[in-house]
Amino acid sequence: MLAELKGLNEECGVFGIWGHPEAAQITYYGLHSLQHRGQEGTGIVVTDGEQLKGRKGEGLVTEIFTADAMEDLQGVGAIGHVRYATAGGGGYENVQPLLFQSQSGGLALAHNGNLVNADALRNQLEAQGSIFQTSSDTEVLAHLIKRGGFSQMRDRVKNALPMLKGAYAFLIMTETEFMVALDPHGLRPLSLGRLGDAYVVASETCAFDIIGAEFVRDILPGELLVIDADGLHSEMYSMSSSTAICTMEYIYFSRPDSNIHGINVHAARKNLGKQLAKEVPIQADVVTGVPDSSISAAIGYAEESGIPYEMGLIKNRYVGRTFIQPSQSLREQGVKMKLSPVRGIVEGKRVIMVDDSIVRGTTSRRIVKMLKEAGATEVHVVISSPPIQNPCFYGIDTSTREELIASEHSVEEIRELIGADSLTFLSVEGMLEAIGRNEPGETRGQCLACFTGKYPTEIYPQAVSAGQKC
Repeated sequence: MLAELKGLNEECGVFGIWGHPEAAQITYYGLHSLQHRGQEGTGIVVTDGEQLKGRKGEGLVTEIFTADAMEDLQGVGAIGHVRYATAGGGGYENVQPLLFQSQSGGLALAHNGNLVNADALRNQLEAQGSIFQTSSDTEVLAHLIKRGGFSQMRDRVKNALPMLKGAYAFLIMTETEFMVALDPHGLRPLSLGRLGDAYVVASETCAFDIIGAEFVRDILPGELLVIDADGLHSEMYSMSSSTAICTMEYIYFSRPDSNIHGINVHAARKNLGKQLAKEVPIQADVVTGVPDSSISAAIGYAEESGIPYEMGLIKNRYVGRTFIQPSQSLREQGVKMKLSPVRGIVEGKRVIMVDDSIVRGTTSRRIVKMLKEAGATEVHVVISSPPIQNPCFYGIDTSTREELIASEHSVEEIRELIGADSLTFLSVEGMLEAIGRNEPGETRGQCLACFTGKYPTEIYPQAVSAGQKC
């Protein structure tokens, strides 16, 4: 569904490359392919082997990195970032990569995820004399690295990472080396590729396709990669007891053309739709999906049920991302500007509306209302995930239970609130079977916290109240 309307947003996407004469230009294209992961700010830092230089700003990749801006970014290594700002995390100073300069050299950081013990570490560091320039939890790692006490940067990083709790995919760059680190549970996706003799790293494999890079492998949970003039070196700074990739990456966040741990996202979403049709047989005339992330699941539902798939909802791709909704009436109009029913398809029909999730329920209610106003005789809402009943503290902006309609209402109550003729969610077991990961254990290597309330890491009180600050 439309992320701006439903309030479920991935915070960040990261991209990095080492050993390419046009590192900044390649990073520009990589970030453009990851734009769906964050539209509020973006930045690139490059190294020419002697100094770090960066540019960042609030806006889209194409807005910040004009031709003139790219001329100033010359180097053989680069890291880049796109972000979605949430509570406490907005402002130019929080746009990444963060760049620090000192007498011992420069340091650039880009981060996807959220540290649940960031406030505790910040308080400890400030008591020891550290002065923070941002409200981003990413800056905590910079201070931990600086205080590491080791002569080699990689040793400082390896010493600092185990102090962090939560979800993190870090790209770390100095003038002469590039480091990549994934948290011990692998909560956020991160992959390694090759472009000729250069190494590339990205949040999603779709970034490799756009630059012509070859996928090599996924970064391992608890792994630290160091890439420099001597090549690539891998070591484990932490041994994970269990992998817990965010399930919403498969359901909603990632692009359909990305692969996560060997599973194509589009194929996984089709399977989710097929499983829905098996669990929820409904008599209807047409199946439609809410653009864009639910289209794959809707196609799967239609294939399995034998009910024809139709484009019953159209997304207007020319509505600005900064559309202001200052009143309830204008919010209603905002939904209509971004999404429109196709009267000729739904009029007089029993419609199955497939969506990936329901967060607050407000947008689902408006879409059901639009379909009925367009002449649909029945609207049956089927969701290709279980109810989201618990907040996420790992990089998604649902940090309080009060934001989640399913945390305080039954399925029948939600159905009444959104005005649907029926409402069904996919079962947890069906979801795991449809995605098809083969990791051992009941979670199959996925984080199910938002569905089950079982978090893979310790949750600190500050994380519950602070919101997300990627």
